[in-house]
Order: sequence, then structure tokens, then C-alpha cells
Amino acid sequence: MNIQEAEKLLEAFKSLKVMVIGDVMLDNYLIGVVERISPEAPIPVVSVRQKESRLGGAANVARNLQALGATPLLCAVIGQDENGHQLLDLLHEELLGTEGIVTSPYRPTTVKTRIISNNQQLIRFDEEVTFNLNELIEQEFLGQILLLFKSLKPDAVIFQDYDKGTITPVIIEGITELCHQYKVPVFVDPKKKNFNRYNKASLFKPNLKEMREGINSDVNTENLFETCHIFMKKHKIEQMIVTLGAKGMFACNQKEHFIIPAKPRAISDVSGAGDTVIATVALCQAAGVDLKTSAELANLAGGLVCEKPGVVAIQPEDLIRELQES
Repeated sequence: MNIQEAEKLLEAFKSLKVMVIGDVMLDNYLIGVVERISPEAPIPVVSVRQKESRLGGAANVARNLQALGATPLLCAVIGQDENGHQLLDLLHEELLGTEGIVTSPYRPTTVKTRIISNNQQLIRFDEEVTFNLNELIEQEFLGQILLLFKSLKPDAVIFQDYDKGTITPVIIEGITELCHQYKVPVFVDPKKKNFNRYNKASLFKPNLKEMREGINSDVNTENLFETCHIFMKKHKIEQMIVTLGAKGMFACNQKEHFIIPAKPRAISDVSGAGDTVIATVALCQAAGVDLKTSAELANLAGGLVCEKPGVVAIQPEDLIRELQES
């Protein structure tokens, strides 16, 4: 894709609305420097110089969509707690709508806290539950999604699944059937629990580890096309992208497949790269771009955010500059 085509595509993104359904989380960062080893144990002591809170999980997908010019419609369940209030405040600050957010007294807001020094993540600790929504909240959440879908008429739907329990079989089936009724493409970024419950998706995007765990098989790059072909046929999926980390990504439909190599980079943090990839692919496909070009652009976008510490959204100017240099 040349620069003119990319600029035209970014302009087309501005007319697109994408519904993101999934697990949101609050990403907290303690950023500092390591100057000594603890006398209590052989571990580094981080002198904290800065604290940050950012939107994570499905909310980061929404941030990436917004950064690329589209209008995201975020649908998620959070806790009725202090972290939930902070997450709502961040959504308001970043001008992301909260009409799709349901609060529950039965579960806490997911929080991931990362300790970073010299642009490297040292450790992360999580506060979360992973059981499915109870039936009452599930029905409230489904009803809210249906209401928003019919009033806002999205151009695409993304399921952003982190196995935290927001996405249930009832949610998957109800929304997928609705999307087929209205001819809205469905994009899936799966995890293990619901891996085999996503049927009739337009595009399914696991990483290689998730693929292995999801089908309980030792998949490798040599048998990936055959494995994906069988999986797509079984679940009536049109296309797949399997991210391969430093090796790039694999993309296929029922007829052809491609390996898109990754550009060598100084990797700082891979957190959130998958969010960037699914957001970029969904927008490209909703704008009518073919699978190979969509995957190539998403591969660049995912690589770019890995050069920065913490969870960040792709910036269009970075993408254009990357294309100019390639």
C-alpha cells in the first residue's frame, strides 16, 4: 500500500462505527528506576517516579479505533467500585462513550498493575475474577448491546475476549445472529474458554499459543494452513489471522494463505499489540480492503506499539511514517 492509498483509507475510517464487546480493565503503571538490589531478597528495588492509569483490554481496542479516526462503541461490564469509577472517568476524559457500560455489584473491575523501569516491564499483578456474568447481569448487558446496535447501526462488531467472563455463550450467539441478520461483519480476538464457541465470524484472530490451547493441538507454521482450514470449515469462519510474535503473522481464507514477516524492532513492551491488530484489521475490512493488505497494515501497526512501554494506541502519523520508510 502506497502513501496516497493509506491516507485515503485513513480518511475512510472516519465514517465507520465499530462496536467493541468484551473485557475492559484498568491498566495501572508504577514507573521508576532500579538503583539497587533489595537487602531482603535478590530482587531489584524500583524507586517510583511516576504513576499512570490507562484504559486496557477491550477499552484499548476502542482507543485504537478512535485513534485511527473511527467511532468506537464500547460494551462491557465493570464493578460498582472505586476502580470502576476511575475507569469511567478515563473513558470520559478520552471522549469514549459509556452508554454501553453496565456496572455490576457482583464482580470487581479488572485491574492490571505493571511496574516498569528503563522502559521494561519488571512484574505485573492482577486483581480480577474470571467467572461468567450471572444471568441477571448477562441479560441486562445483552439488552443494552441490542439497544445500542439497533440505534447506532455499527459497520462492524469486535469480540475482544480476555477470559474474564464478560463474553458468555449467550452473548456470543445472540450478537452473532443479530450481526448476520443485519449483514454486519464480526471480528473475534479470542481466548481459551470460548475459543470454540465463535461460529460464523468474518475473521478470527488468535495468536499461535491461543490456537494451540484452543484446539488442544501442537500447531506450527508448517501445518497452520491445514489446521486453520479445518477450523474455519467446522465453525463457518470466513478468514483467519494467527499472530506469530517476532515472526509476524499468518493470514488465510478457504482458498489462499500468506505469511507476513515482522519488521525487526527494538521491542519495549508487547502489551496491547493484539488490541491494535484487531482494531486495524476490522477497520480495513469494514472499509473494503482485502485480507492480505489488511494483515500487512495491521502487522505494521502492531509492531509499532511494541516499541513503546505500556499499553498505547496506534497513531496514524506513525503508520504513515512507517509506510514511507518501508
